[in-house]
Formats: sequence, structure tokens, C-alpha cells
Amino acid sequence: MDFLIASAARALAAGDPLGALNHVALRGDAPALALRGIAMAQLGDMLCARTLLRGAARAFGANDAAARARCVVAEADIALASRDLGWPEKALDAARATLQAHGDFINAAHARQLKARRQLLVGRLDDAEGTLAGLDPSALPWASRAIQELIASGIAMRRQRAKAARAALMRAELAAGHAGIPALMAEVQSASLALNTPAARLAGPGAGRPLLLDEVETLLASGTVVVDACRHAVRHGEISIALAGRPVLFALARALAQAWPEDVPREALIAQAFRTRYADETHRARLRVEIGRLRAALRGLAGVSATTRGFVLKPDGGRQMAVLVPVDGDMDPDLGSLLAFLADGVAWSSSALAMALGASQRTVQRALDALADDGKVQPFGLGRARRWMLPPVPGFTTSLLLPGILPGN
Repeated sequence: MDFLIASAARALAAGDPLGALNHVALRGDAPALALRGIAMAQLGDMLCARTLLRGAARAFGANDAAARARCVVAEADIALASRDLGWPEKALDAARATLQAHGDFINAAHARQLKARRQLLVGRLDDAEGTLAGLDPSALPWASRAIQELIASGIAMRRQRAKAARAALMRAELAAGHAGIPALMAEVQSASLALNTPAARLAGPGAGRPLLLDEVETLLASGTVVVDACRHAVRHGEISIALAGRPVLFALARALAQAWPEDVPREALIAQAFRTRYADETHRARLRVEIGRLRAALRGLAGVSATTRGFVLKPDGGRQMAVLVPVDGDMDPDLGSLLAFLADGVAWSSSALAMALGASQRTVQRALDALADDGKVQPFGLGRARRWMLPPVPGFTTSLLLPGILPGN
């Protein structure tokens, strides 16, 4: 590469997109278009960046397979930053294989990290761990090491393993400091702040205090049976009974757990589970059926016994009960339920959320708009393709590595 291209590449590697544009802004050859695309992506203009990179890929031609593959990786990075999670993963895999074959191991590793980041965002934690397992951080530049540790901390946070998350963030902070890229250091600080922010709230009689992720991890390891309204699951140690697709059962489990060790009247259970103020014999019959299903779902963790006025939860082996709710658990119950469903990291459509909540799609859409105005959820896509998800934890900078940077630079 010529001097201007090399200088622009080094500027981008150092996190200086404006410096890179000073070198290549007036050039229209393929390498310059690619570098301009990366610079525009780092500045936040994703649409312009994507256009420039596609133009660069066409200009490189079929004979420069490695350069075209770098463009594909950069476009995948832009798609991820734009939350276009429908971007074809096979194209990224093919580009990674091409880069590996041509000896560009840094960009091949970056492609693997992109894949892991996408898997983390959509909740495929096992897949993300497996993708990262194939990378040796010691062979990567400092910026890439920091990104890898950020991904590892995100996986640990989702698994509610605070100690592992803190250790990964410490390594990320060290690597980002060596890289000297301000945006990357800011991302590490943002992730650390998220780790030190209350992750849930303990609900129940005489309780209501917020819990850090460390405290949630301790609670789950204590042998307590936890009804987790953040994930719509009943949890005990490594056992997790998912009830996100069975909202009636979860509503019953939460009501019984919050009243434990007391019982809950049948009328109160009917009101919470079926969302009705009026109960007749059909509701009572349905309640008996759902209580039977709840007994079967919780077998091995707790039983449900009938009392004179209702039902009571009885944990096996004399275990304690606890209920975790979102930090904003005192907000509108419908909004809290939406946040609980979105907490699994998977992108949801408004129609799917409406079915899960037993509400109309218009009601769910209004609730999502209210949450989006507060910055608690974010949409991507348009029309019927629009999906909703929580802001990513942790966030990531657009750290594109397309240019063939010399090792050590």
C-alpha cells in the first residue's frame, strides 16, 4: 500500500477517523473508498459507510479476494452496530475463511469476534463461548484483546457470574489502556458502570432493596428457590425452569412466592393470572387446571397445596423462597412484563410479545413506544420486520480492522 493509505490505516487503528479522512478524503480508488467507509462508520454515519464499502468491494474486483473479504467483514461490523441482526452469517464465515487462507489473521480474528458479538446479542451464549474459544488473545493486537474481553464479560453478565465478568473487565481495561483508543476505553468504563448498577430488586414482605449482580449471584448460590421476574423463570442453583412462554403459570408462581409462607386467596390468584376483576366457576375451574400444571412444572423444587381460602407454595427440603423483579419493578406492570420478556436478549416482534402477554398488539406497541422514549428498549428494522430488544450489555464500539495493518502497529 502507498504512504497515504498506510497512514490512514494507522490512524483508524489508533481510533482517529478524522485523521484517516485527512489522508484519503479526496481519493476514489478502492483502498481509499474502504478506508473512508471505515472512518464514516467510526463517526456514526452507517448508511454512508455501507455505501462506500460496497463501492470498494466492487472496485477491488474478483482478483483481490482478501480485500473484498475485508470489505465483507467491515460491512458485517456496520450491520451489527446498526442492529441489523439479519445480516447473513454465512457471508461472514466465508470472508473469515478467505482471510485465514490469505494469512490475514488479525481481520480473521475480528470476523470471529463479530460472530460472537452477534450470538451474544441474540442470546446464544453457548455458541458465543464456543466461537471465542477458538481465539488466542495473546496473538491479537491490544484493541482486539480488549474487544474479546468485553465479549467475555457480556457473556458472564448474562449468565449472572459477577466474578467472571469483573475479571474479564479488568483484562479489558488493561488491554484498552495499552491500545490507547479513547472510544474503546470509554466502552470498558461503560461496561464496568453497568456491572456496578443494580441488576434486580428483591421483592416480598419486608424487602424491596436493589441487588447488584454479585448479590444476585450469591442469592442463586445460597440454595434459595428464586422466582425470577427478570427472566420469567423459577431458579434453584443450576436448575432453571423457564416460564416465559407460559405467562399464566409464571403469574401464579410469582403471586404464591411473594406471599410465602402465607397462602393466597383464590380470587387474588384469578385476578393476577387471568387479569379479570370478576371470578365465576369457570375461572375457578381454570385456576385448578393451571395450579395442576404449575405443580408439574415445579416438581422437585416446590409443591403447591390447597388451603381453605386458596393455595400456598411449599418449597421442598425446607428451602427459602425469594422473588427477583426488575429494578423498575414498581413501574406499570405491563411495562415490567415487557422488560422481563426482552431480558433474554432475543429480538422480539410486537405480535409475539402480544401473544406472550395475552394483550392486544396495539397495547403492546404503545408500551414499547413508551419504553423506547425512556431509552429502556430499542427497535431495529421497519414495518413487519421491526424487532425490539434491550440495549446491548455491554456496548461495543465500531472497531473495524479492514486495512492490512502491519503487525505491532
